[in-house]
Amino acid sequence: MTRVLIVEDDPDLAFGLQDDLKTEGYEVELVRDGLTASRRAQEQRWDLILLDVMLPGRDGFEVCRDLRRAGLRTPIIMLTARAGEAEKVLGLELGADDYVTKPFSPRELRARIKAALRRSSGEAPEIYCFGDIEIDFARAELRRLGTPVEATSLEFKLLGAFVRNRGRVLSRDQLLEAAWGHGTFVTDRTVDHHIVNLRRKIELHPEDPRYLVSVRGMGYRFDG
Repeated sequence: MTRVLIVEDDPDLAFGLQDDLKTEGYEVELVRDGLTASRRAQEQRWDLILLDVMLPGRDGFEVCRDLRRAGLRTPIIMLTARAGEAEKVLGLELGADDYVTKPFSPRELRARIKAALRRSSGEAPEIYCFGDIEIDFARAELRRLGTPVEATSLEFKLLGAFVRNRGRVLSRDQLLEAAWGHGTFVTDRTVDHHIVNLRRKIELHPEDPRYLVSVRGMGYRFDG
């Protein structure tokens, strides 16, 4: 059963979320402050965390930052009444996977939860298309306008990581683990070299990439 940790101090909203997700078949635990959230998130295995921003003890931004620094990779969806772009950017930069502004409909939140769980499942679709590119993961084929493009196994692993995490920034360490595996000694320069080669194969203008973009000081993001 999928396990969800809800961190919300508004009792009406908290119990509403709890009831709705239980009805959907999720196993749910509810906590109401940031300090307890940080502890519970690391004590148990969770498939997803719903994290309010305005919390007593420690706000959601601090909780998110601390969990990511501790190495927790559980998907985090932040909930907040703040609609400003700066707050959304801050949450995403601290490691949140999605950001939902209150008030929201239960239907929208359920869809966001399912999307985050799909992204974290480690599965890429068998065929993924963007622009004039088609990636056939089942056949290990990369095609541009229907014409096969030669791609290495490492490039397919990188593409798989990007497709699974589209819209999210992946650090070089995350890409190293996804393509080369844990414990392999490969430098950041090697990652950058493979990204350059990949851009030549999937971008119309590799020098000004549209899909595989650099995020200064953080890593790369796939916008396909």
